[in-house]
Amino acid sequence: MMKIYKTVDEQGLFRETTKLERGCWINLVNPTTQEINTIANSVGVMEDFLRYPLDQEERARIDIEDDQTLILIDLPIAEKSEDGINGFSTIPLGMIVVRDDYFITVCTQDTPIINDFVECRVKNFFTFKKTRFILQILLKNATYYLRYLKYINRETDKAEHKLQKTMKNRELIKLLELENSLVYFTTSLKSNEIVMEKLLRTKCIKMYEEDEDILEDAIVENRQAIEMGTIYRDILNGTMEAYASIISNNLNLVMKFLASVTIVMSIPTIIGGLWGMNVKGLPFAESPYGFWIVLGFTGLVSFVSWLILKKKDMF
Repeated sequence: MMKIYKTVDEQGLFRETTKLERGCWINLVNPTTQEINTIANSVGVMEDFLRYPLDQEERARIDIEDDQTLILIDLPIAEKSEDGINGFSTIPLGMIVVRDDYFITVCTQDTPIINDFVECRVKNFFTFKKTRFILQILLKNATYYLRYLKYINRETDKAEHKLQKTMKNRELIKLLELENSLVYFTTSLKSNEIVMEKLLRTKCIKMYEEDEDILEDAIVENRQAIEMGTIYRDILNGTMEAYASIISNNLNLVMKFLASVTIVMSIPTIIGGLWGMNVKGLPFAESPYGFWIVLGFTGLVSFVSWLILKKKDMF
């Protein structure tokens, strides 16, 4: 999908257009080969720059070729299903500045971050202020990471409370999915930090003083997200290990109890089998009280065995 936007006044009002004009923003979402070729030929941008963000494994970085600059970062996305949010992952977003004429964003799917700009939820946004646009995306991106990290922390607390009442695989799987999400987040946040530090250090894009303030804010937010993600991941790792130990210990207790019950229950079976043999010479075979004597002896032996096992904490 390809859409073109352009700011039409100084108040930031912009509209969707069909013309490729200087100062416009071209938003490509999972573009087709034809759309990529159209933009490449019309704008003069390298096709590789348009295709790099479509690779899920592409790393965050900055590429500069002649009068074109590609900035790749990782965006957080929620993986949703009918039951709600199952987990989180990250996808690449490409931001391309072609000369001082066009600004292009390329992503494999619609994201809340880009939609905030499309739906006018970002202040002081102008399509022709390309540097400001890039920095606003970086700041908005760090904000969404923080928002999702807080959500992950809340979901972790809920899963832990449920696990305290009952050990269900569903809750353990939920914790595992959240742990994987934190791994994706911390890895992507560190890559994004390198990109932002390079922007601040090398100034590969033209920046004014107020632009540097926005970039510094984005770096601070990103570092905070890294710290939160690392802390939450360490806590979740410890929680998963603790519950693994608890589950293993509960299983050992169950097996120990069943083994003790088996021992106690096997005593009447053994004694009953011995006295049930059809041979002569068995004690109490001729006694009219033989059955009750054997039954009492069996109960006594079973009770003594239970006491011994109880003393050894087997029950």
